[in-house]
Amino acid sequence: MRRVCFTLQVKPELLEEYRRRHARVWPEMLVALRDAGWHEYTLFLRDDGLLVGTLLTDDLAAAQAAMDATDVSARWEAQMAEFFTNGRQLVVLDEVFNLEHQLGELQ
Repeated sequence: MRRVCFTLQVKPELLEEYRRRHARVWPEMLVALRDAGWHEYTLFLRDDGLLVGTLLTDDLAAAQAAMDATDVSARWEAQMAEFFTNGRQLVVLDEVFNLEHQLGELQ
């Protein structure tokens, strides 16, 4: 599996509501994410609205497409769209260091 890291920007004035909504994500959304291939999915939010997400997946494009095909994702995205400054466009970051990979090369 590939580890993916991405960023989004949450509007600073909506940070508390964003946190509140993620404290209890709909159970059907959680199951849909898992079934679509989103594993160990985690979000981190900075006080200025920078949102950093990480997940493990075999294929990010396929995992995104699988979510896009679900009704629950469409409903969730419609409710969450107001929170982001640049729409819901993920900025995927390049991995530049991985401790386990480099340690593995030492053996």
